[in-house]
Formats: sequence, structure tokens, C-alpha cells
Amino acid sequence: MPRRKSLTRRFLQHLLLISLARTILTAVGLGRAWDEWDERKLVEPAQPRRFQHRFAKTLSLCALFCAGLALSAGAGNSLRSALEADGTDAVSATGASGPSGPTGVTGVTEASQPAARVVVAQPQAAPAVRPTAAPAARVAAKAANVVASRPLAPQTASAKKVAAVKTRVARPSQAKQTKPQAARKHKAPAAPKAPALDPEVAGFPSATVWLNRAAPDPTPPAARLKLSFARQLVTFSRAAHVDWALVLATLRAEGHNGRVPAGASGLRTVATKLASFGGRANPWAATLAYSSDTAVADRVVALRHYYRAVGLASLVNGLLSQKADLQDRVLHDQRLTIYPGGRQDVAKGHVDVRVLAVMLYLAETYHQVTVSCLISGHHLYARPGVVSAHIYGRGLDIAALNGVSIFGHQQPGGITEQAVRSILMLPGGMLPAQVISLFGMGGPSFALANHADHIHVGF
Repeated sequence: MPRRKSLTRRFLQHLLLISLARTILTAVGLGRAWDEWDERKLVEPAQPRRFQHRFAKTLSLCALFCAGLALSAGAGNSLRSALEADGTDAVSATGASGPSGPTGVTGVTEASQPAARVVVAQPQAAPAVRPTAAPAARVAAKAANVVASRPLAPQTASAKKVAAVKTRVARPSQAKQTKPQAARKHKAPAAPKAPALDPEVAGFPSATVWLNRAAPDPTPPAARLKLSFARQLVTFSRAAHVDWALVLATLRAEGHNGRVPAGASGLRTVATKLASFGGRANPWAATLAYSSDTAVADRVVALRHYYRAVGLASLVNGLLSQKADLQDRVLHDQRLTIYPGGRQDVAKGHVDVRVLAVMLYLAETYHQVTVSCLISGHHLYARPGVVSAHIYGRGLDIAALNGVSIFGHQQPGGITEQAVRSILMLPGGMLPAQVISLFGMGGPSFALANHADHIHVGF
């Protein structure tokens, strides 16, 4: 169909040129009468013609030319519409089996092989083109349009290979896109298997990353007691026959922080009230009567156990200054049951001072603590690439409290839940980064199924 269109267009162009040339020659006077083109001789010689006769004849020829041109254009448009309608009907009527039924070939070729297109990539900012190169570009564009307009004939196997090669050369963008797809077919080498996760962090994506650096003192100078206040605290507490740690814990629970939580008169008042409520015999009941709040009473008792565990000297001078004394107390405390490797870790000074304070705190609270792991006996990595807190001396595993094993006693309200609550009530600088058991009570505490036989405390 495109070839028929081109032939019709050329025929009309030639006819137009011939008619125009004849009209011009006739108007100028270079042409002859129509009878002079005949092979027969004229009987009578040609009469001279006037200008009016020539003008009238020229005008009539122009009118005939215009009418013929209009008629030709209308016939061409009708023919073109008819050809396009016939081609569309032929393509729609031709199925997978062709126009002649199951044995047809033309329909299969035209339907299954679309016409090739020449795509010219246009950059966003094209450089200026020289005037001499413009004709060549127009010729190339015309050639591309002619190639795009030609129908595809049925291709053989060799012709298909040549066409595929030409397509890959003419379309570099598609060739680039196929390279990654071919590269994906090649499987990457299998990565080496990672080592097994530490039981303390397996299944917990946001585990604490431990850094090998010196830990700060959990009792900074701003939180230490003044020596003068410490002396007054001991003096008024003895005079009221009440524990100094209970009086200090009551002040801290009420929000009296700083190096001097209360003056002399306020300190004497608190000590006297606690003594009148029976603070020496039952600290929790005396605190409850003093504050009328069970949560405050629990907090006061926990702080009292911590203050008695670390001692008044640690609260005045800082825990790090009393590390040697805390190590000696841990090694000689009959309430602490530590395995031989753990005792060596403590004796060598490898255990963090906060771990020492927690062991003494639990001993004050539950009167018997069994420590199953400190440094020795624990594997190196907590998870791949991260060294465990135990290796730095900042980890503690508790296997039993008050003679009751953690294993089998992690039910609600049991010894394990009580211990986790007690650890979470430690003061701010002593609050651990991890408290792992089968209970998750918020804060640094969370549950892991492989901690059914111990409580892990990590700083």
C-alpha cells in the first residue's frame, strides 16, 4: 500500500508539471495550435491570431487545468482512503491462520512481525549544527522515514539473524539494558555462614553494642554527699535509733537531690518520724506510714538496700575510689556464692565496680545470691562482630536468689519478677543497660526465651 501511494503521488506531480509548462508556453506565444501537432498537412495556412484570442484560450486552459487538478486531487484522496480502508480490513480480518485459512502465510507475517522503527536519541542540550550538515541530516531523516514506512516481508532464518544484529547495532540503549539482565543470570558466590548468635541477644534486633572503654563513675561529684551532711546524717539517725540509709533513701525518694538533700532541722524531723513509725523494726511499713504510697515505700526500701551495700564512704567519695574495698567485701561476703573462675575475676580487678555493687545490693535484698557467670567461662562474642559485655567485666548472670533457682521459677509474682523489679529501682547512674529474663517490664528489661535459667544484668 505505501508503494501505490508513492506512484500515485509521482504521477500527479508529473501531470501538474506538464500542464503548467504547456500553459506558460501558450501564454508567452511559443506554442503552436493543437492542429499543428497532427501528422496531416494543413489544407489552409494558419491565420494570424490576435492577442484577445490567445488570452481567452489561455484563460480557458487555466480553468481546465484547475478543474483537472481539483478532480485529480479528489480522486487521489478517495483512492487513498479506499486503500487504507482495504488494508485495515485485511489486517483485522486476517487472523493467526492468514487470509486463506489455516495454510495462510501473509497474515501471520504481518501480524506477528511489527514494522521496524528507527529511534533517534535526542539529548537535552544539543550542540549547534553547522549549516553544511543540515542537508545531510534531512536526507538521513527522509531515508529513515522511507525505511519505517516499508512493510516487512516474511523473513527466513538467516534474514532474522541479520535483522537481529542490525537491531542491536541501531539500538545501543536496549543493548545496555539487556546486559544487567544477562548478568543477573550468573549466581553470586555463596557468602560464608555467620557464627551463631550469642544466647543473650539472639532474636533481639536492637541489642546493646558494648564499647571497650573506661566506664564513668556512676556517682559523679555533683551527686556525691558532702562530708558535713554525711556526719549529720549519721548523728541524727543514731539519736533516733533508725538506720541512716533509710533516712537518706526517704529524702531521695521525695526528690531531695544534690549534695545536701536537707538541712539539720529537716534531717532531724525525718529521722524522728521514721523512728516513731517503727522504722528500725520494719522499714517498709514505716515508710508507707510516712508517705502513704506503696510505690514510694518500695522505692525507699530499694534505695536503702543499695546505700547499705555500697557504704557511706562510696556515696561521699565515689564508687571508683572504693573499688578495692568493694572487691574485698564481695570475696568475703558469705551471702554471695560465686564459682571459682568468677572469684578470680573479682580478685584480679577485672570486674566493673557497678557489677560489684549490684552483687552486694542483691545480697542485701535477698540474703543469698548465686552468680553463675562473670568473665571466665563466657564466650567471646555476644553476636557476630560484637564482643560480649561479660568479656569487659560488665556482665553478670544470676542463677539463684535466696536459695531459689531461677530455672523453673519465672512465673508472675515469683522470685525472678521480684528481682527484676528490684534491679530496675536502682538509682540513675547504677541502672543497667540490659536486664534479660523471661520478663519484659519496660526500660532496659526485655524477655528472651533462652534466659529461662538465669537473669542477665549488663552495663
